[in-house]
Amino acid sequence: QVQLVESGGGVVQAGGSLRLSCAASGRTFSSYAMGWFRQAPGKEREFVAGINRSGSSTDYADSLKGRFTISRDNAKNTVYLQMNTLKPEDTAVYSCAATGQLLISTLPRRYAYWGQGTQVTVSS
Repeated sequence: QVQLVESGGGVVQAGGSLRLSCAASGRTFSSYAMGWFRQAPGKEREFVAGINRSGSSTDYADSLKGRFTISRDNAKNTVYLQMNTLKPEDTAVYSCAATGQLLISTLPRRYAYWGQGTQVTVSS
């Protein structure tokens, strides 16, 4: 069992940057591949980025590559999402999630553990 808590959300102007953090409890954080997802009101949950257990492999939604960067620090039991050049359409609740799968997955149903989410609002 792992508990995930996101932080770092807020309100930012278009073109700005935010760095989200996801802190995990437990002693087996490095056993989980991690993902970031987002969900806007009335929309389905959308894959943002994923990272494997060691951090040696990452995956991004095609529309977000180049602007967003996922990373992890297993010594700190933390995964990060650096978001640059933010756009109003990036506004959503961002959640981190953990999966025991060997491969990074873009499917929410493959992730067993979820954080509570943090709101990101991009204004213009």
